[in-house]
Amino acid sequence: MTSFRSLDEADVKGKRVLVRVDFNVPMESGEVTDATRIERAAPTIREIADKGGKVILEPVAVAAEGVIGRPVAFAADCIGEIAEKAIAAMRPGDILCLENTRFHAGEAKNDPAFVAALARLGDIYVNDAFSAAHRANASTEGLAHKLPACAGRAMQAELEALEKALHAPQRPVAAIVGGAKISTKLDLLGNLLTKVETLIVGGGMANTFLAAQNKAVGRSLCESDLLPTARDILAKAKNAGRDVVLPVDAVVTQKFAAHVPSRVVSVDEIGATDMILDIGPRTVEHVVSLLARTRTLLWNGPLGAFEHEPFDNGTVEVAEAAAELTDAGKLVTIAGGGDTVAALNAAGVSGRFTYTSTAGGAFLEWLEGKTLPGVAALEIDK
Repeated sequence: MTSFRSLDEADVKGKRVLVRVDFNVPMESGEVTDATRIERAAPTIREIADKGGKVILEPVAVAAEGVIGRPVAFAADCIGEIAEKAIAAMRPGDILCLENTRFHAGEAKNDPAFVAALARLGDIYVNDAFSAAHRANASTEGLAHKLPACAGRAMQAELEALEKALHAPQRPVAAIVGGAKISTKLDLLGNLLTKVETLIVGGGMANTFLAAQNKAVGRSLCESDLLPTARDILAKAKNAGRDVVLPVDAVVTQKFAAHVPSRVVSVDEIGATDMILDIGPRTVEHVVSLLARTRTLLWNGPLGAFEHEPFDNGTVEVAEAAAELTDAGKLVTIAGGGDTVAALNAAGVSGRFTYTSTAGGAFLEWLEGKTLPGVAALEIDK
């Protein structure tokens, strides 16, 4: 298991603590519509403040004040005289929001001069933004080499959950991989085949696998140029003794929209004008039976076009079954990715999973087996 520094090892009393958070939250009419990321980071912020640290957030939305439940001051820049004056006025327990680091070109470039300017503002660096950990930016990676660094509580929870799922899981392990295209998840599929016993494929990408087996998919989304790749993945899975589960029936329609007429057919009976938009009831039953024999589940991507009823049924029913098994202590469930979280929220079960990641690209790259710069910089042996 990878060891990383956490807040347990940090003496923050009286210190200026630079906390990297990701509060890139959806807004509508000036109001935050989903405060999940702020809520995840709030414990880290409160803990440092309660221990007498001066909490300096970068970057953050002013809306955090309402979630954290404490006054949050704001500095109109994240470096230079404006930031330095605001920090100099802080007292132990105060919380200050710096302007978004992305307004400076040096952030994305991980420019040493920009890193140094940020480092002058703090005594300790805490990274609580796993969702940005796949970027080697100044505030996600560079600062960790300039100041004593550790993971915040949200980052710690994420790393511990993923470690439990990928590197020390209860077996057998299954993965649900959905979404539209195989092309965006080739690395993910390749890595998961070395980690799991069962790979359950749904969503639009399942159509490409069905077509690779010479099944008609009508007007469904299908990456015809990747049929050889799909066949190669299936062959590798067979040689490795892995079980790849594809739909045996599907919900089809003639038009991609909500509440349009639809019917359930076998995947051997897809018509020339049919569009596959969800897995069918026999497939749902089979997947649920597999989950009952599984001990760890990784989930990335919906099983159908969940944004439109009735094509959300497959995702919702499987999600509810996974949540029930989790509630009963029979299954460890780790889910992540933007569409995945939205689908689980729509099903009303995200809070019942063992862990639901708010990260998108970082979660995917972790599942792909890639090194995340923002995490590597926090490892004890670095």
